[in-house]
Amino acid sequence: MRVVSLLPSCTEVLFALGVEPVGVSHSCDHPEAVADIPTVTSTVVDHEDHTAGEIDAQMQSVDGAVYDLHLDQLAGLQPDLVVTQATCDVCAVDATQVHDAVTTMDTEPDVLTLDPHSFSDVIDDIQRVGDAINESEVATTLTTELQMTVEQIETTTETAVGSSGRPRTAVLDWTDPPLRAGHWVTEMIEQAGGDASFQPAGASEPVRWNQITEYDPEVLVVAPCGFERDRAKDAINDLRDREGWEEMTAVTDGRVYAVDGNAMFNRPSHRLVESLKVLQWCIHPESVTLSDGTRNYVSQLDQPHRQSI
Repeated sequence: MRVVSLLPSCTEVLFALGVEPVGVSHSCDHPEAVADIPTVTSTVVDHEDHTAGEIDAQMQSVDGAVYDLHLDQLAGLQPDLVVTQATCDVCAVDATQVHDAVTTMDTEPDVLTLDPHSFSDVIDDIQRVGDAINESEVATTLTTELQMTVEQIETTTETAVGSSGRPRTAVLDWTDPPLRAGHWVTEMIEQAGGDASFQPAGASEPVRWNQITEYDPEVLVVAPCGFERDRAKDAINDLRDREGWEEMTAVTDGRVYAVDGNAMFNRPSHRLVESLKVLQWCIHPESVTLSDGTRNYVSQLDQPHRQSI
């Protein structure tokens, strides 16, 4: 089956299920083999070497669609299936645009729209993708393995919470302006043993800085969407001059974490389970040991007596 994936998370899932897409979005960058696959989208927003505030200003200035779907390239790939999303209008091509575009093609492909809003939705979508590409059995095997891993995490979390409670946890997926991460992240904080009361019940949403300082997180995780770990560190540096930063418990206790928000948290793929492990390590570090590869996604800041990784 010829599949075009218009979102990075689905591209990752397709590879995990043993199917290489014939076309991808410009944002797709994992696994490495995706670099050789034709892209069918682009954006007018320049993300490279820009701060969170500068990128936000670009997004706000766009008149029309942030992402462009190149119909000629898409049609030339003759896909049987196009996978898109409806979860976030600033993360990928809008689903309505995709549905309208395929109706103009000589041979109209099927369109699968993913719209996850919870951790369980993400796992369910892996099965939906597998069913759509005739790899149901492979998808079932993968989702079963993921669910077993989640159950193991929840078991160790229960022990950790019994010992040290649920620290107040805040996860930001943007810093200028600050956005508190929503969708599946709220559920993940609870699974990882944190107090998730600061996070929204729905989508990610803007939050005033004084709301963060008043909540006074004991654990602060900064995972800007699209930023790798080092750029996440830079984003944290943008927060240091704000009033109340030095007094926050997470800062005084050295429990501020910069996480690769490009690979972790913001992509609803099977790797979200790996993100859950990272979050568990941030909240209850004694309860989990991260692999060397996973450690590359996270750095702990502002704690002199514990080495950053």
